[in-house]
Amino acid sequence: MPTQLDKVDVLVVGSGWAGGIVSAEMAKAGYQVVCLERGDEKSIEDYIHVKDELRFSTRYEMMQNLSKETVTSRHKRDITALPVRMQDSMIVGNDMGGGSVHWAGATFRFLPYDFEIYSRTVDRYGEDKIPEGMTIQDWGITYDEFEEYYTRFEKTAGISGEPNPIGPYRSEDYPNPPMVETPNLRLFKEAAENLGYHPYAQPSANITEFYENPDGQTIAQCQYCAFCDSYGCDYGAKADPLVTVLPTARETGNFELRAKSNVRRVLYDGNQATGVIYVDTATGNEYEQPADVVVLAGFTFTNTRLLLLSEIGTPYNPDTRQGVIGKNFTGQFSVNFLGARAFFNDKKFNLYMGAGGLGATFDDYSGDSIDHTDLDFIHGGHVEVRQYGDRPIESNSVPNGTPSWGREFKEKSLFYANRNIYLRFQHGVMPWYHNYLDLDPTYTDFYGDPLLRVTNEYTDQDRNLSCFGIDKCREVAEEMGADIVDVDEVPEHFSNAYIGAHYAGGVIMGNDPETSAVNSYLQMWDAENLFVVGASAYPHFPNYHPTKTVGAMAYRAADGIEQYLDNGGGLLVKREETKINRKA
Repeated sequence: MPTQLDKVDVLVVGSGWAGGIVSAEMAKAGYQVVCLERGDEKSIEDYIHVKDELRFSTRYEMMQNLSKETVTSRHKRDITALPVRMQDSMIVGNDMGGGSVHWAGATFRFLPYDFEIYSRTVDRYGEDKIPEGMTIQDWGITYDEFEEYYTRFEKTAGISGEPNPIGPYRSEDYPNPPMVETPNLRLFKEAAENLGYHPYAQPSANITEFYENPDGQTIAQCQYCAFCDSYGCDYGAKADPLVTVLPTARETGNFELRAKSNVRRVLYDGNQATGVIYVDTATGNEYEQPADVVVLAGFTFTNTRLLLLSEIGTPYNPDTRQGVIGKNFTGQFSVNFLGARAFFNDKKFNLYMGAGGLGATFDDYSGDSIDHTDLDFIHGGHVEVRQYGDRPIESNSVPNGTPSWGREFKEKSLFYANRNIYLRFQHGVMPWYHNYLDLDPTYTDFYGDPLLRVTNEYTDQDRNLSCFGIDKCREVAEEMGADIVDVDEVPEHFSNAYIGAHYAGGVIMGNDPETSAVNSYLQMWDAENLFVVGASAYPHFPNYHPTKTVGAMAYRAADGIEQYLDNGGGLLVKREETKINRKA
């Protein structure tokens, strides 16, 4: 029997941006908060002098151990899913701060179109524009209603950036100026402007000036050392929960973080969540932690799996297209990160300096910015150039057709080491009835619990949008004066490699309990004291990076939790009498 602990006000599962923000806001409001983190406790000191490619880029030291827990994956419903075991095939953060510590730092706002994608698509093109089987729906909130939460996250994280020249309304500027404009970024922006586009510096969580946020936490100035993505920042210059919201929560005296605490079940009495069951992975002891409010703030896969294992909400059934838990799985990986590589004979850049969020982009094809009437897809994407900083071991770009070894390979490796630029088209991902998450009938984790199974199949929508974007990347690369332009090939099928770490859906938001699991405060329709915070709430995946919206959603959820506790319970959003239209 699990050891029963004393009840707390708010129990948070996960210590990334989602869990950290909710923890800080609830602790600041005077509530007793316990945060359960299944990984180790960490601090900035743990990442000092850790620029070690073998440890972090090759051996993935900061990532979840896939030999103990992973997902199973398949690209068609009629085949058997197999476990994803190769570390480079699925990047899921571990330890205190989660994926928010090893992230690169690119951070965008979603467009007003995305929050009302179904309504705006139908209003502009008619319902027939939405293909049979595409399950897009409105999010239950508008951009204007959500904007204040974007501003709150940007100020907490100290985001560096400049306004998007064709972007949506902003109530305030970014708190810090944009990152430096390097020669290769300048070349990209000049070429984009020549073609009539509207480039700008990519917004970044790599901070450009020493910054103190509204909670009094300080973030250092970025040194452009190039070790951001897959690394913790040893300067404390990348905004993450370790330098912002988790210290804020601790300083209140109302917060406790328990590391090595792996949650296996949410306890549910049929109406409300009463707490969780978790295992102390250091001792093997099992505990029951009761709470007035339970917040699932884990990764997309974690949030969905815990609800399925705990039998909370109706599992999605692709045959009947009924149910909500596991519905609308989407993600940005493989086919969503394609573009063109430009090689130059007479231009040389310092590509070994950089930062995860250092880049330039333009949004002229994002969302519904162009007329899609005669196009064979909906939504769009942005063209971007990133200067992550090439690391010596993992960076070796040569033109297509170069032998993979020998004298020619060595000569071209050396020659093009600082003479290539990759242009990427990152596009939106639409949900389909046949892409979903459920519990695997065969494979289990090291506790004997079923693994989460991912079914994900590419469609003509994905391939057509990718081809469109690759062509735009080629166009800009040629305008930049490249001597060689190699374009990526679009795969026919999903390879079951989850490269990119952008996964969403499974516990989606909306106004209709028949088609959504949570409302716009991320409060579950089926358990009013259970809030599920993270990208698992996205009904589709917009073309931008997910982190800023995850953080903004966490601030809105925190407002909702405080209202819930102050008002003695109840749903924060009424169920809509008129169901949201959808194409199923």
